[in-house]
Amino acid sequence: MPSLGADMEAGTVLEWYVKPGDTVKRGDIVALVDTSKAEIEVEIFEDGVIDELLVPVGERVPVGTVLATLHPVRAEPLVAVAVSPPVEVPAAVGAPARLAAPPPPVMRVPAAPATHRPRVSPLARRAAEELGVELSAITGSGPNGAITKADVERASSPGARAAAPDAPLLPPEPVDRQAAMREAIGALMARSKREIPHYYLQLEIDLSGAIEWLHEENLRRPVNDRLLPSALLLSAVARALVEMPEMNGFWIDGQFRAGPGIHLGVAVSLRGGGLIAPALHDADQKSLGEIMAGVRDLVQRARAGRLRSSEMSDPTITVTNLGDRGVDLVHGVIYPPQVALVGFGAVRERPWAAEGMLGVRPTVLATLAADHRASDGHAGGRFLTLINRQLQKPENL
Repeated sequence: MPSLGADMEAGTVLEWYVKPGDTVKRGDIVALVDTSKAEIEVEIFEDGVIDELLVPVGERVPVGTVLATLHPVRAEPLVAVAVSPPVEVPAAVGAPARLAAPPPPVMRVPAAPATHRPRVSPLARRAAEELGVELSAITGSGPNGAITKADVERASSPGARAAAPDAPLLPPEPVDRQAAMREAIGALMARSKREIPHYYLQLEIDLSGAIEWLHEENLRRPVNDRLLPSALLLSAVARALVEMPEMNGFWIDGQFRAGPGIHLGVAVSLRGGGLIAPALHDADQKSLGEIMAGVRDLVQRARAGRLRSSEMSDPTITVTNLGDRGVDLVHGVIYPPQVALVGFGAVRERPWAAEGMLGVRPTVLATLAADHRASDGHAGGRFLTLINRQLQKPENL
């Protein structure tokens, strides 16, 4: 069971997309898991062949529990039969020596298949130890005969011998996802504020040039490919992080660890309430069009409950934009173990003084919440200034 965020402690397997004997490749979707926030598609990170599914559909297990086993893809093992070299055979007097008839070709026989042990889920094994139940006497009712915790509990109850060993599992109790999500978010944010020494900075950014450029750019694009201001903001953050890698990573075991790439966690509000922040991978390497398409895709799949596990575990910094909710200013709470969060409010026309003249320009209030263990106010101020600098040259984003 992968960790799909710092607030996840356990997950429920909703569906398996593979079965024993299936060949899988890195990146394939193998299962659908329910967390307290959403339904997440679990990817596999090794090539191989599925051996066993250890956790049945409907069972909730802690993060770190082995869900399935697999073995590497390789050719079927062969056993070679040794053959002696040709032997010279004495010939009759006066006749030339000759060799024995050529040996038969080497025979290769498939090795005998290994014997599989009974499939037992980790929860079932622990339950069997606690209840003193012999696993070899139980017939599993899980996928491909796997023994589940429910099987063990039935076997330990009075009259278990008379009960049908393959009785179907009862459907899992319905989950109040909204309550579970609010509880998970609350626990994580309390931990963040308790453990992370936050500092906050804000900067008002003039977007007049960016908005004008965006208008002209959209006139050249098909309607379905037009850009929103959020694409500019995300791209500006990503490119600023190239120069400020100390804002892009994690605080783990008392030290800062740089992220493997610039993977922006894009905060998405869910229709039923709550928040989720999947990763927009390698955002610094994407064009504005690719960023816009990536955000639309993440939002659509987040609200449909079809995000991938890598998108939930990979974000290196979170960006939240509440401008579409009419919010002017947002001071976010860092998502541990990340070390920074960038927030944007609504783009509004505000008074702006430039070169001794007072006028009205579209501006946005950008904020930074950062971890004082990993950076200080000087670095944070430079980071916001870099974001501003990127937005003053939108044609380069």
